[in-house]
Amino acid sequence: MKKEVTEAELQEFAHEFLKEVETSRGGATVVELRGNLGAGKTSFTQCIAREFGIKENITSPTFVILKKYEIANREKFNYLIHIDAYRLNDSKELSVLGWDRLLEDPKNIIFIEWPGIVGDILPKDVITVSFSVSSEKSRLIEVEY
Repeated sequence: MKKEVTEAELQEFAHEFLKEVETSRGGATVVELRGNLGAGKTSFTQCIAREFGIKENITSPTFVILKKYEIANREKFNYLIHIDAYRLNDSKELSVLGWDRLLEDPKNIIFIEWPGIVGDILPKDVITVSFSVSSEKSRLIEVEY
């Protein structure tokens, strides 16, 4: 799926994205978010959180690395985990944060920004969402399932 969206259309895109996500992966659903700074990775995660009924303010976990949010409407998932790997040196640092335990639970959906740093420990069935700036008011988003 490839689509150009404005900020106003991003919520609907997040809604459509979640309708396509399957949970029969045997473990957590992992979504890698690719794109430059300011391309829309965190904004997309905020829209996903709203779709799940999460009321907390979602910010990029740049300094804490990982944030875990309980999902209010638990149809597919119980927890949204938001990871920003930007400040990590390698995947070992993510392992220390309980990565294996997070991956085991099929009721987790994990969004990871800057996944290239920890690519060696991502599951093979990761969903890739790539963001690029089309104009000041729109982003091109491409999803690979």
